[in-house]
Amino acid sequence: MEKLYAKSGPEWTSLEDHLLHVAFAAKAFAKHLKKNEELAYKGAILHDIGKAHPAFQERLFSNARKSKTFRHEISSLFFLSIFPADEYEALIEMIIGHHKSVNNDAGEKGLLDLEKGYDYLDYHLGKWEEWSVKAIELLNNLGIHASTITKAQALQNIDFVITYCKKKTKERGYSEWRGLLMGADHFASAVINDTEKHIKKAFKNPNLCFFNRTSALYPLSLIDNFRSEKKHTIVVACTGAGKTDYLFKRCKGRVFYTLPFQASINAMFKRVAHSLKDTNPELDIRVLHAASCVVKRKNDEEEESVLQSLFGSSIKILTPHQLAAIAFGMKGYEALLLDLKSCDIILDEIHTYSGISQSIVLKLIEILKANDCRIHIGTATMPTILYKKIIELLGNDVLETSLSDEELDKFNRHRVFKINSFEDANQIISNSTTHNEKVLIVLNTVDKAQQVYDLIKESYPEIDKLLLHSRFRRCDRNEKELDLIGLDNEGNPIQTFNTSNKACIVVSTQIVEVSLDISFDVMITETAPLDALIQRFGRINRKRTTENAETIKDVFVIAPPESAKDAKPYDIEILKRTFNVLSNGEILKERELQQKIDTVFTEINFLKIEEHAVFKSDGRISIDKLTHSREPILMQLLEIDSVSCIRESDQDEYENSNFERRLELEIPVRYFSVCKMNQSEKGNKPFIIPDKAYDLEKGLFVKEIKEENFNSKFQIL
Repeated sequence: MEKLYAKSGPEWTSLEDHLLHVAFAAKAFAKHLKKNEELAYKGAILHDIGKAHPAFQERLFSNARKSKTFRHEISSLFFLSIFPADEYEALIEMIIGHHKSVNNDAGEKGLLDLEKGYDYLDYHLGKWEEWSVKAIELLNNLGIHASTITKAQALQNIDFVITYCKKKTKERGYSEWRGLLMGADHFASAVINDTEKHIKKAFKNPNLCFFNRTSALYPLSLIDNFRSEKKHTIVVACTGAGKTDYLFKRCKGRVFYTLPFQASINAMFKRVAHSLKDTNPELDIRVLHAASCVVKRKNDEEEESVLQSLFGSSIKILTPHQLAAIAFGMKGYEALLLDLKSCDIILDEIHTYSGISQSIVLKLIEILKANDCRIHIGTATMPTILYKKIIELLGNDVLETSLSDEELDKFNRHRVFKINSFEDANQIISNSTTHNEKVLIVLNTVDKAQQVYDLIKESYPEIDKLLLHSRFRRCDRNEKELDLIGLDNEGNPIQTFNTSNKACIVVSTQIVEVSLDISFDVMITETAPLDALIQRFGRINRKRTTENAETIKDVFVIAPPESAKDAKPYDIEILKRTFNVLSNGEILKERELQQKIDTVFTEINFLKIEEHAVFKSDGRISIDKLTHSREPILMQLLEIDSVSCIRESDQDEYENSNFERRLELEIPVRYFSVCKMNQSEKGNKPFIIPDKAYDLEKGLFVKEIKEENFNSKFQIL
């Protein structure tokens, strides 16, 4: 039999191998979820058998777009009657929607969408007597006893499928079978021939005994109430008090650990991986960079996907944005719900910049609790109004932990000075570098950070300097983070920036607020919302020892702008209230922070999230079964780095590399900055940007993303 393929280059995975890979994963997932393993195996083998069709095989070897839509899921279900009738419903749910919404798909390519168009069944049958024989032979090779199916039987099968889908899409809810197959398919597609090896690591609870360490400098490490049988956790303590260790000690199973920014999760991944390597030599720990994959459609509609690699990993480090996809029913949400089920979820350093992001966190807590998750929340900066709402959602089964005023007094580390503009900081920077101090400058936007970095380069040519923000290629940002933290992969000092003994200047955006374990001497920062600002301060005078525990260091806060436009991405009124509650020239006292935070944050607006969420507060699910949302809701609600782009000169390497190298080449970017650019068909479908829009030292220049800046040698004519 001629070789049939499931995937094109660079993998060129055979159809037989792909079906087996997905089957291995599906059986493992079914076992974990206590579902029928044999039925999961059958669904996995059947799910892509339609790729044996000549139309699909020809497309793999051709770049040309076909005028007619071919959906291999439909051709796969022509073979439905090979299986017992009592298995039809589960098989249909696994197969027909594992790529598309069955109805109202963004590309109008779902099964019930095609019902409105051309005679798609005849096209999907094709030369049935020829190609179906190859498919039957393959099914038998894979352990599915199958005999010849006539064209009439095939049409009867698809008629049953159509009838079932029409009935199912009138119901509200989600399909676990669909989620299981989507997770298995994505898992196998990510690791290909290593599927069996990685499956053996799936669903293993990590050994977290490392976090039982204690120190008088970290007061939370001395509190033993972490053994409480309460299911959920909320801990409020200042930065450097040991919140991360405490939250991990509260976990009993697999862990999803969230941080607010894409750019900060890589540093936390390295930190956790290094901490756990001795007690967990085979631990499957993942950092999830692909916040969403956005596919453009010809009719200007988009679709977001949140499918994640390696369902069942012991620890995943990601952002709340990636988890929030479940709230809006985005593509892949069923798989994510199944992966999350009964896990420990750490929501660390919850930032509440706006009513929208506050509401997303609350909606997430509501859904995760209903999904039998154990929820652990850590923050230094939570408004009381938000705290009370979280307690209301979690109920009585929550362990509340905080530090006493006496403990808080030991963390008074900063004296705050107010300045009018960045120009006022020039003398401060000069004096600090003269005294061999490390200076951290934090700006609220990438554009401002790039501009200030240019000024620093010009004014301090002999001083070590570095620019860090979210819009670098991930491989470049990884290098910069290593230099900034100043440690090698074994945790040994390499005498750069954080671990050097000489003056340096680092310019950054808000990504420095969390996870980056650095301790500088002086900060100049733009005003941010008070909770975020406190997190920034935590990078100054962070490393406490018995000798320096009472040392106070200076932070300089630049007055907020006058206009709402110049204040973006923050709310101008929040910035003004933040600046006003800070006392000029005085020590910032930890025991007084809660009152200041409550002065700044006085209300939460829940309405927009409830309107768009498919999981309602009253327990209803408003989405049709076997479908997902076709709208990029998260991008509409939040201005976040939602998609990826790659340089034009990286496109060839990207499209011919494995998924890990692809992630390294991607640059996080806001969708609306790149939506008019072409997209790669590979990986996360990144948008292609001109090389001229990227600099290794300064990162992405959004204003340079335009057609006239492309290099002609990279253009395909």
